[in-house]
Amino acid sequence: MTLPSLSQDDVFDLVIEYLKSKGYTETEQVLQREVKHLSSVVNGNDEVQGSRLGDLLEKSYVTEMASGDHLPRKKAKTQLDTILMKNQSVPAVSDMNAIVELEKRTMSIDTKIISFNPCENDPYGASSMPIYQTATFAQPAADQFGDYDYTRSGNPTRDALQKQIAGLEGVEGARAFCFTTGMAALTAVTRIVNAGEEVIVNDDSYGGTYRLMSKVASRQGMRVRYVNMSGKSGPANLAAAINASTKLVMIESPTNPMQRICNIRELSRICHSNNHPTGTLLSIDNTMMSPVLQRPLELGADIVIHSATKFMCGHSDTMAGAVITRDMKEGDKTLAEALYFFQNAEGTALAPFDCWLISRGIKTMALRVERQQINAVIVAKWLQTIPIITSIFYAGIKEHKDHDLHMTQASGGGSVVCFTTGSVALSKHIVTNTKLFKITVSFGSVNSLISLPGIMSHASIPAEVKSAREFPEDLVRMSIGIESVEDLINDLQSAIISFNKVIV
Repeated sequence: MTLPSLSQDDVFDLVIEYLKSKGYTETEQVLQREVKHLSSVVNGNDEVQGSRLGDLLEKSYVTEMASGDHLPRKKAKTQLDTILMKNQSVPAVSDMNAIVELEKRTMSIDTKIISFNPCENDPYGASSMPIYQTATFAQPAADQFGDYDYTRSGNPTRDALQKQIAGLEGVEGARAFCFTTGMAALTAVTRIVNAGEEVIVNDDSYGGTYRLMSKVASRQGMRVRYVNMSGKSGPANLAAAINASTKLVMIESPTNPMQRICNIRELSRICHSNNHPTGTLLSIDNTMMSPVLQRPLELGADIVIHSATKFMCGHSDTMAGAVITRDMKEGDKTLAEALYFFQNAEGTALAPFDCWLISRGIKTMALRVERQQINAVIVAKWLQTIPIITSIFYAGIKEHKDHDLHMTQASGGGSVVCFTTGSVALSKHIVTNTKLFKITVSFGSVNSLISLPGIMSHASIPAEVKSAREFPEDLVRMSIGIESVEDLINDLQSAIISFNKVIV
């Protein structure tokens, strides 16, 4: 809507006309007196007092509402009404085609998060999902069963969370399943692979993923291979490696912590054109982005994994994992049915109270992710000005070599920023001597976190593997929080200076 250009006097005249037409005579008189008083203040030294106009505008409405006298009144349309309504296209109720089109409009993820009603069937109309903190549910009779019987198999609090998470991926028919940790979620996905089949994992993966695939999954009779699927050459590398036995391809984008970018659309196309008897699936760990910034199912992925401990929770007060899948067949079951079977059979479903904590965290996820990302961009740009910083790994700045690719599939770079200093001793010093950054192996919390991945979160990766992947030992990983970004920069600067390095 484009409003016409109006002067201050024009606006004043329009408001006066509007107040007259609505019957607010006293309010109109007060407005005229306050405008005259304001003019004298501008030209003189009078002190501005509290406005009685605001009180009248509020009290006139509140009084009518409280007394029951506030009834719809037909008033003549004023010039202000006409201006405010100009260029607005509101369909008539009878225009069903227009109404249908309005309903088809895609709701923003911010609104999806807040407007989701997790307990629409609650008999008491609870506005927050109740915690069904129970192990069992009583049944109507020996041969009659209710919706739930045992919390390992199903729980209303968990179902509400799973329904919400599935809805955030933006794909019709998606299903979500919540697990005790992110690693439990990853493990459930590997159960889809049968003995004798193959899994291809991106060679730059989270340390826990490497440990799971190299030490656990490989014992189940499946073959595990590591291929560099990031960057421009990534799709070609996968195309050369994939074969008829490849059941699952596992990637991260951006990778943690090196921030390498995988072309999700192209890797998906290669997987789906492979000649595996029941189809090759593309799974992506989207923890670094969260569904606020990237929704891989929309890009062609079959499975999305989150460590919900991170951005979904956002407060470092519980652990959880989530797997989201599109509606598709997997043998004689759907993929969702297969995942549910393993969740139930292995007893890895998320407990009710932890589900409630995650659902509470999701309510503010969009706000947190946005603020954290704003801070992260500022911190990354500041690091670019510091001579002792030898490299920065952050997909949210144009200097990242795959920034353009990343921005075709995500709406931002997130809030994890990594850098090197050229000195392991200096990097350790920075991590140890910051005051506002907590030294932890996680990320995605409201407060800023810092770590040295080579000896912390990725310590399970053998030294020779790190070397082959060009994993820097002096790499510092920061998860930027929602604090004042000026305070964060001052904290980092103080830590650097205290190592006897001068920032110029």
